[in-house]
Amino acid sequence: MSCGPMRPRFHFESYQQLQGMQFAVDEINRNPDILPNITLGFQVYDSCDVLQYDLKGALQILTGYDRAIPNYRCSRNVPLSSIIGPAISTHSILLAHILGLYKYPQISHFSTSSVLSDRRTFPAFFRTVPSDHFQSKGLAHLVLHLGWTWVGLLAADNDYGQQGIQLVQQEIVNAGACVAFTESILTNHPGHNAPHIVKVMKASSTMAVVIYATDVDLAPILEEMLRQNVTGKILVASEAWSTSTLVSMEKYSMLLSGTIGLALHSGKVLGLREFLNKIHPSMSLGRDWIKIFWELAFSCKFMADKNQTGYLDASEKECTGLENLESVHNIYNDVSSLRTTYSVYIAVHVVANALENLNKCIRGEGPFSQGLCADIWNFTPWQLLHYMKEVRFMLNSGREIYFDENGDPPAIYDIVNWQLSPNGTIRYVKVGSYDTAAPQGKIFTFNTSASLWASGSQQVPISVCSQSCPPGFWKASRKGEPVCCFQCVPCPQGEISNQTDSFNCFKCPWDMWPNTERSRCLPKLIDYLSYEDSLGITMASTSTISSLVPVIILKLFMQFKSTPIVKANNYSLSCLLLVSLSFCFLCTLAFIGYPRSENCLFRQVAFGMVFALCISCILAKTIMVVFAFMATKPGNNLRKWANPWVSYVIIFISSCIQFLFCITWLSISPPYPEMNTESQSTAIILQCNEGSPTAFWCMLGYLGFLATISFIVAFLARRLPDSFNEAKFITFSMLAFLTVWVSYIPASLSAEGKYTVAMEIFAIFASSWALVVCMFAPKCFIILFRPNMNSKQHLMKKCRSPVD
Repeated sequence: MSCGPMRPRFHFESYQQLQGMQFAVDEINRNPDILPNITLGFQVYDSCDVLQYDLKGALQILTGYDRAIPNYRCSRNVPLSSIIGPAISTHSILLAHILGLYKYPQISHFSTSSVLSDRRTFPAFFRTVPSDHFQSKGLAHLVLHLGWTWVGLLAADNDYGQQGIQLVQQEIVNAGACVAFTESILTNHPGHNAPHIVKVMKASSTMAVVIYATDVDLAPILEEMLRQNVTGKILVASEAWSTSTLVSMEKYSMLLSGTIGLALHSGKVLGLREFLNKIHPSMSLGRDWIKIFWELAFSCKFMADKNQTGYLDASEKECTGLENLESVHNIYNDVSSLRTTYSVYIAVHVVANALENLNKCIRGEGPFSQGLCADIWNFTPWQLLHYMKEVRFMLNSGREIYFDENGDPPAIYDIVNWQLSPNGTIRYVKVGSYDTAAPQGKIFTFNTSASLWASGSQQVPISVCSQSCPPGFWKASRKGEPVCCFQCVPCPQGEISNQTDSFNCFKCPWDMWPNTERSRCLPKLIDYLSYEDSLGITMASTSTISSLVPVIILKLFMQFKSTPIVKANNYSLSCLLLVSLSFCFLCTLAFIGYPRSENCLFRQVAFGMVFALCISCILAKTIMVVFAFMATKPGNNLRKWANPWVSYVIIFISSCIQFLFCITWLSISPPYPEMNTESQSTAIILQCNEGSPTAFWCMLGYLGFLATISFIVAFLARRLPDSFNEAKFITFSMLAFLTVWVSYIPASLSAEGKYTVAMEIFAIFASSWALVVCMFAPKCFIILFRPNMNSKQHLMKKCRSPVD
């Protein structure tokens, strides 16, 4: 608090901690339930944060005398329970080595070095603040929770900074984040490498910089940042400066606004403010310190400090002792967010709790040999040490205090956010907590709506090397750069990524397909030519209506079967041909609808057989035309071949060959329904697999063979006399038939899904209509509209005309 008569410095915060300890002792002494008839006392030594003074004060406490006497204690009637402090880890390490030899319990309220958790080296050391080990993990979790995967690390070049920042780096890297740079502040000469550090910060693309140092180490860096005009960086503060008043000055406000970090858990001590404001220069306890505090708090001087003339300087006023601390608002009496003072308060209660447990020991049930208990008036340090290890009690706030096997309490930190107030000053706002004793899932809490960043927005800033890859993309690393620096590559065709920052893409299930963004799988459409489909309805309607046309023509032929034109064109074969043509139209219905096993077996066979019958009838008609003409020539013995049974034999044999093809096909490799997932990425095509493509094309080829023979024979017989000549119409019909099915081959190979089926149906329609039109349209026209031409005289005249 002060050092020597010149008082070069006096810390109100340290003085508050001293008063907090005195308040805790008074509170315990006033409580009849804690250590009844026993009064706690204390001795305070101001070390000025000098290592030698800390050591000297500890040895004086041990000896109970005004100087250090090794292995000797003067005050035998007043047992020494423990030593609280010091605040600096380096000093605590030195004292813990000495106090550990004597098993004197030592409780530090501010030493956070993780080295002090080594129980074998420091068997008697405890603390009421968490180890830096937890702080480092907490800082790493804070950075990762905010989504910052590209961070810079800056630490003091001492044990505190280097050990802490190494653990932060380890945690960040293990979580998949990356470190943009790591720099050390030279604590002995902080200004020497400050320009270099700030240049690195300025050149780096990272927005977040974790600074593991004290406020004294950080100040030169902030000065250099002002000099180089470095703005827009988010500073993540370690506990050592997260609530510092040294760097929260107005000139740094634009740099530090939005800073976030971990701070010691804050707490409230009921009645402390009133106790703090009750001190007065008239008090005997700590009078010298009160006097110094009073003069600084009220900017006055006591008369004992007047100059040699006996008067105060013109710029000074006299302290009267009537000043009221209630009117002063400074760090000393600000109890809204107690941190270090709260830690001191807890340390006093820890000692009292251990002493209470020691005092309550029942003889014969004690923890020592033969069930012995320790004497509260004359106990040894190691006896109290036993009870210190087993301390467990609840504070008024509901927080439980105990020590683990390393002498560390449950780690709990406040997450504080530095926010710029309207008057331009910095205020620390608690926006979350990091509590290792909390239930799983509540260890880390962060209230985004309570945070405020340098931009004035509550939206968490982004600090990444590369922007996140949205669903539908995967992260491809850049050669020679950290894993956090990557490029987003679209998923290949047929694959998706349904998460942000995916490392790879995966294929959809066989019955699903990617959406256009390739971010999720959609059920594939079921594609087949159905009766509900407009194309299917059109095809079915066309098939039904078309099948009636041959029936109507058949009825017309039956009505006019005795007329010469019907007789001349072989009435029986014409009727059979018309029936087969009607079935040709109707067989297309088997191609429409859900492909089932029976449909797949029936449809191609039905198509092949009815068309084989149809073409066989035409072939028979063609051959019979030739035989009929040849039989009229004198001396020709083909008359017997002009008999109708010859045409039936031709039809039977031609149809039987096709039937054998079909039976062989169905026996060896029959068609079957299948789901085609390869042809279209967006749909599952329900189709009939023909089983053996060779058999299908053989069947179709056989129809082409019959049609070709019919075409050749009809073409050669086209100049026969008209009375018997149907060859011209057969020639046109077969030419149309062959044209349709030759065109069908490339069309079917290029079509997909239901359109493949539709192409075959269209080919059936086209070839069937070609036969109907070419074979029967002229005859029907004559029968209905030129009855004068449907006479024997007209036919005989036409027959004689070529000879004339």
